[in-house]
Amino acid sequence: MIGKIPKTGKSFGGCIQYNVLKKQAVILEADGVRIDKIAHTIADFNMQRKMNPGLGQAVGHIALNWSPNDTEKLTDELMVSIAKEYLQRMKIQDTQVLIIRHRDKEHPHVHIVYNRVNNDGKTISDAFQHYNNIKICKSLTLKHGLFMSQGKAQVNRQQLKGLDKLKYELYDTIKVLSQKVSSMDELQRKLQKQGIGMLYKYKGETKEVQGISFSKGDYKFKGSEIDRSLSYGKLNQEIEQRVQQQQELKQQQEQKLQEQLQLQNDPFRLVLRRRQEREEEQGQKQSHGISR
Repeated sequence: MIGKIPKTGKSFGGCIQYNVLKKQAVILEADGVRIDKIAHTIADFNMQRKMNPGLGQAVGHIALNWSPNDTEKLTDELMVSIAKEYLQRMKIQDTQVLIIRHRDKEHPHVHIVYNRVNNDGKTISDAFQHYNNIKICKSLTLKHGLFMSQGKAQVNRQQLKGLDKLKYELYDTIKVLSQKVSSMDELQRKLQKQGIGMLYKYKGETKEVQGISFSKGDYKFKGSEIDRSLSYGKLNQEIEQRVQQQQELKQQQEQKLQEQLQLQNDPFRLVLRRRQEREEEQGQKQSHGISR
């Protein structure tokens, strides 16, 4: 199971029309919205977003994809059940949700449209969604006994020969270096130092990047030919998301530090804060005791 999370959007109309009006699309679940007419569905989403007019990117959209090996096992009911558990673990709760199944691909998949303005008018955070998505998808795949691909990490490199060996060498080097850079240009420079060329394919005579390839010696491979995660779109997205997460984490740490400094300068607030932390800790212990 793989979750794909596009950037949050502004238009419920465009997102819902794309998902609902697609050929053979079927609405499997609707929570908090009418589905008798698409205009009513869009209106219901837009009505709730008015509770939080300051949130421009109110449209949440996630696609959950399963392996073709799971086709016989994945009934509509099971996909909805897994999708609901996924949303709960992603902390997307108490809000309007639409789950639509598409049949335009070989593999089973559903699209989830949700309102980032919840039923109380509060914002559903999208921070660290991509990081949490990977962990949760893997956990749910294992829980429900679904197909899990072997993955390149499990391949014995010492048994590889020829072009297969070269592809895995490229894969390993690119993966390691991509975790240490903040842009594709920086990745290109670092790869060049390792004797690996990185070439862009442009759309027509424009500067729009359409694809990417990597070369070493006399051999050149498309990124997606080495591994699907090394296509230009996915590699660039991975770098951008990691940089964004690092920036968000840094901002949170700086904010926490400022709060601590303010508390230190205000003894009364410091006492209240520590009391609140003790109460929260006691409440967590009690809840764990109940769950056991």
